[in-house]
Amino acid sequence: MQLAFYAPLKSPDHPVPSGDRAMARGLIAALNGGGATVAMASTLRSRDGAGDSAVQRDLIDAAQTEIINAIARGRAEGWQAWITYHNYYKAPDLIGPAVTRALGIPYLLVESSRARKRLAGPWAGFAQAAEAASDAADVIFYLTHRDAETLRRDQTPDQRLVHLRPFLAQEALPPPSTLNGPMLAVGMLRGGDKRASYQIIADTLALLPPDTWRLDIAGDGPARAEVAMLMAPFGNAVRFLGQLDAAAMAQAYQQATLLFWPGVNEAFGLAYLEAQAAGLPVVAQDRPGVRDVLAPAAYPAPQDGEAPLASQITALLTDDAMRQQRSTAARAFVAGQHLLPSATATLLAGLADCGVHP
Repeated sequence: MQLAFYAPLKSPDHPVPSGDRAMARGLIAALNGGGATVAMASTLRSRDGAGDSAVQRDLIDAAQTEIINAIARGRAEGWQAWITYHNYYKAPDLIGPAVTRALGIPYLLVESSRARKRLAGPWAGFAQAAEAASDAADVIFYLTHRDAETLRRDQTPDQRLVHLRPFLAQEALPPPSTLNGPMLAVGMLRGGDKRASYQIIADTLALLPPDTWRLDIAGDGPARAEVAMLMAPFGNAVRFLGQLDAAAMAQAYQQATLLFWPGVNEAFGLAYLEAQAAGLPVVAQDRPGVRDVLAPAAYPAPQDGEAPLASQITALLTDDAMRQQRSTAARAFVAGQHLLPSATATLLAGLADCGVHP
């Protein structure tokens, strides 16, 4: 089974780690696990974060060369289907629809979003391209129920929507955490939504009794100094671990007591799955997208503020039985539907619906 793969937001071999890169690599691993040979169709990054029409025109022009090259490669290599990961208005797939039409092969999307409100304004052209890609797809795999709402609203007549649950690119669970180390927060240190989550963390920590907790923060980025200022009142109780590689991150999970990440505007968050795979109870807010990757439990609503978060943290830190019960439930949740075998089965079923088989 010869498949073309493209990630317009961030190529799987991009040097900067992120959830998007991890998910793209995970998809390739899942397809390989199903017997596919996956070709990187293009590394063109189509993202325009500023809404600059000149940048968008340049990217559209660059895509024309990529289309010509991909058609030639597809014919030579015998591509049977094309899969694009993360098509949306800031980083549309400008290549796949044209190539698949020329080759006469199925076109599949993973995590494509609809955004009608962007059809006017600085991203209008890119939003139209993202919509056209969604319209062209034979199958769209959606990751969260929030994404499914608009995909169903604008679904084309013969298009199939398939729920691909967010997953970790591993066959089995890692060893369980000892549950006796510091709390852990995992997130890039940057402005916007990440900064908002760190603000909630700081406001919550201020409600906890002093000398009863410790917090490690894994991540780095341009807002490190700003986040450090937020955490300065807590002194040595908060430790910055910096950006960790996979092995160091796994060790951090296996030594932590719980994961604390509010999840402001997270699409879903692979860190939640990584933490729960290691058995960490999660303290988070009940937010769209985030709730799709959390084991069943009570998560406070964002409008309820920081007090419920502080109460949950206190309970988990002081009640060993509760912490262990949540840990066991977290590992079972990830093992059930959020590892590589489940993802492979779902992707193969979607390809089979298009007549593509191993």
